[in-house]
Amino acid sequence: MRPEHDRGAPGRPARPTRRSILRASASGLGALALGDLLAAEQQRATGALHPAVDPGAARVKRVIWLFMAGAPSQFELFEPKETLQRLDGERLPESLMAGKRFAFIDGERARLLGTERAFARHGASGAPVSDLLPHIAGVVDDVCFLRGVQAKEINHGPAKLFMNTGHGQFGRPSFGAWSLYGLGSEARDLPGFVVLQSGPRGPRGGAPLWGNGFLPTRLAGTPFRASGAPVLDLETPEGISAASQADFFDTVADLDRMRAEQGGAAAEIDGKLAAYELAHRMQTSAPELVDLSDEPDEVRELYGLGDGGPSFARNCLLARRMVERGVRFVQLYHTDWDHHGDPGNHLGDPLDRRCREVDRPTAGLIRDLKRRGLLEDTLVIWGGEFGRTPLGERRAFLGRDHHIDAFTLMLAGAGVKAGFSHGETDEVGFAPVSGAMDIHDLHATLLHLMGIDHERLTFRFQGRDFRLTDVHGRVVKEFLS
Repeated sequence: MRPEHDRGAPGRPARPTRRSILRASASGLGALALGDLLAAEQQRATGALHPAVDPGAARVKRVIWLFMAGAPSQFELFEPKETLQRLDGERLPESLMAGKRFAFIDGERARLLGTERAFARHGASGAPVSDLLPHIAGVVDDVCFLRGVQAKEINHGPAKLFMNTGHGQFGRPSFGAWSLYGLGSEARDLPGFVVLQSGPRGPRGGAPLWGNGFLPTRLAGTPFRASGAPVLDLETPEGISAASQADFFDTVADLDRMRAEQGGAAAEIDGKLAAYELAHRMQTSAPELVDLSDEPDEVRELYGLGDGGPSFARNCLLARRMVERGVRFVQLYHTDWDHHGDPGNHLGDPLDRRCREVDRPTAGLIRDLKRRGLLEDTLVIWGGEFGRTPLGERRAFLGRDHHIDAFTLMLAGAGVKAGFSHGETDEVGFAPVSGAMDIHDLHATLLHLMGIDHERLTFRFQGRDFRLTDVHGRVVKEFLS
């Protein structure tokens, strides 16, 4: 512990320490907040962004990624195929099956599988949507469908990692972390990257899906809980006064800086200090954020939020409130979309339930962002880690296996053409015949929309420069506005 005032040189007045200044402030942490604010203003004034960033080229300021963990079936939602219906139960030609990988299907016995869902074309764009998503059908003219997306990993855990980090193994930074690394955050009192979860269980892959990897720890996603305190261990412990808390923070800061001066990991220590300061500000901002009592009934109805409401609906409304407050990247994981079928129920009740949970909130979020002027610089992404196969999976029941050769993603908002479809698959939806793009291409294009050159956004680690797209990726401009 240092004294409240350094004695200074003889004949000079005592010099106040940082602790004494903080204690003299109104809350004990006023100076921390002021210093952080001044630093942020200085960064904005000097344009201290990553060299890979061109702010003038940015169309997207914020991203809301609605991740349907487990992989929705495009054939039951967005991809009606007349030939697939006509050939239901027939063998797929050997030429298409050769060299293909499946998680569960026995290629020798696989048969084409049509759908029992009814489709109609909607909006001026005439986009096909099934009867499972009546609310999303009402916003198709604000949506861009990517129909030729290709994945690499055939199983859920690695595929989720690949979609989020550009790599199928643990250890790489997530897309959200890379975006903060390049652009920073506009949120003063909230994390720049927030994760919300809903559904029966957490996504396979867990925290590495939103992790920082080898980037600074401050860039990792911060999970918010669906109920109770939004962030664990955020509240001031009972019996701790503001002055005591201020003294604790200041003492830890002093010790951390002493460690840095002695040759410690300065970047990690600075990240810890920034986390302490943000946590203090979040003690006020986070409870206010998750308190939806000030939202009018009309908004609650728009999202399908009843008395408490489905958690995905609540999370969609929270996502809108977050981007209003400057959060750069919000990711919503909703499980479980792994629908191989149910005994006696051909892709039935489980898929119905998932669609009912996400249909109205997704459409409500797009409408709400649009009417508030936020959709002009916010990008909404909807989809899973891969798609489902046009082949029937015959185990104890009939369903669809994982499929990496072609699947559909849905985008809405900044930088993409509204009421537009990019790419087309063959007659049975097995592979793209136009507009094929892999995950590296998707990442490169999303970074481009944020004003970031994916080839220059690098971080040196273990003797080499890493990037989100590795040595791959191209910007696909055909669906950009």
